Amino acid sequence: MASGGETINLDTLSVQQLSQVKKQLDEEIEHLTSSFTQLHAAQAKFRECLRCVGAPKLGAPPALQNDKSVLVPLTNSLYVRGTLTNADHVLVDVGTGFYIEKSIESAAQFYESKVTQVGGSLKELEAIVQGKTNNVRLIEDVLRQKMAAAPPQAASQS
Repeated sequence: MASGGETINLDTLSVQQLSQVKKQLDEEIEHLTSSFTQLHAAQAKFRECLRCVGAPKLGAPPALQNDKSVLVPLTNSLYVRGTLTNADHVLVDVGTGFYIEKSIESAAQFYESKVTQVGGSLKELEAIVQGKTNNVRLIEDVLRQKMAAAPPQAASQS
């Protein structure tokens, strides 16, 4: 089993050590799965932003094509009517509270690159989770073998 670049011979570990390694891997998988979910949500938000700025591939909303009347979200369920003063440029949240004014085309390119970037990260993370899941299965197999061999020894000791 490879862990952090080093190989561990599972047969040399005790049942207790195997259980600890399995517990650690389970915690890592849980954390990585949570990260995967968060990245997937971020990708969905970037796709929604891309749709909102009217990327030609995804079909532009009417608000940014002709009509300057829009609904501005105040919360997830509360909107107010607003009017765009300039429908050719938008403010783009580039992170940590910074906004940059961009043209519609530039904003669409920005969000397309974000969707692609997060998609790549999701694929990498998925491969890592799969590898750790395979390691857990290996540990479980060795644990089962050691537990099956342990009862006769335990019975002779007591």
